[in-house]
This record gives sequence, structure tokens and C-alpha cells, in this order.
Amino acid sequence: MARYIDKLDDAAALLTSAKRICVVGCSGSGKSTLSQILCQRLGLDYISMDRDVFWLPGWKLRPRPEALERMQQFVAGERWIIDGNSPGSLPARLVRADMVIWMRPPRRVSIYGVLSRWLKHRGKVRPEMAPGCPEKIDWPFLQYVWNFEAKEVPQFQAQFENARADLPIVVLRSHRQTNEFLTALGDSERR
Repeated sequence: MARYIDKLDDAAALLTSAKRICVVGCSGSGKSTLSQILCQRLGLDYISMDRDVFWLPGWKLRPRPEALERMQQFVAGERWIIDGNSPGSLPARLVRADMVIWMRPPRRVSIYGVLSRWLKHRGKVRPEMAPGCPEKIDWPFLQYVWNFEAKEVPQFQAQFENARADLPIVVLRSHRQTNEFLTALGDSERR
């Protein structure tokens, strides 16, 4: 079982030496924003599973064998942050990851995140999405976000239970905690 890191200072200190980081969590939780900030600060490659693995133009899902092959190619790299919430493909990422950051804010925060993202980008393609996939929102997607904790989180927990014992996981439950984590990272980088 992976080890959960409760102290943000300890997690930030571990993050400074991590070369391969998985950022997981519900849509709208802040995964992409945090991932891009960390990539800039740590000099790692940013891989969006939505943009780089799963979606083709026009909101067409990439065939699963091709998507898994692409993910394996990215995972084989030496320096990356992979941002995505697919529990089914998580084992392949966990094998090589040095750390996991699990974004777990209350669902109202994730709902607000997807709604505000839609308002900001509606009709346009946001940077972490595949070309030809303009921002959209529909009832099934909102239901997915609303039910994420009940339906998806148990799958993540099962994957983490089966992960190697030395894999550190930090759980961030609010934007405030995420900001504190980034502050702690800055403090660790200066040491």
C-alpha cells in the first residue's frame, strides 16, 4: 500500500526531488492548473491525458489500444507530470511515478470549477484539451462530477492500496490547502 503524506511541508520536500508525478482527481478540482504550475517550477514535461492520450478532434475517443500505447510512451519518459482522472489506466502510471497528488476538494468546488471553466472557454479549445474539442458541458458530465466521490474514488483507493509501499501520496482537499502546498514547495526549494 502506498503511503499517505499528511504534512504539506513533508510532501513539498519530497516533491522537489520527484521526476515523475501523477496528478489525479475529479474534473474541475484544479488538476490541470496545479500540474502546469508544478511543471514550470520543477522543469517537468506536462502531459494532459485528455489532450495527449484520450481525445481526438471532434470529441472522438481515441481507440483504447492506441490510447494505452500513447500513455505507455509518456510513462516511459524520465521527467513528467501526468494530469488525468482515469482510474482504469492508473496502474501503468503508478509503476513509474515518484509521487501522486490527489485533488479531492468537496464536490461543490469541482462543480464550480467545471462551470467556471466552461464560462471562460465555451466554444473554444482550452490548452489542456485536444485540438478540435471545444469546451462543452452537459447534464451527464455534471452528474459524473457530482457522483465522482461515490463512484470513482473507491477505484482510486483500490489502486492506491495495490501500489508499491514507497509511493508517497498527498491529498489536497481545498484550494487553500493547494496554495499552502505550493508555498511549502517554495520554502523547500529555497533550502
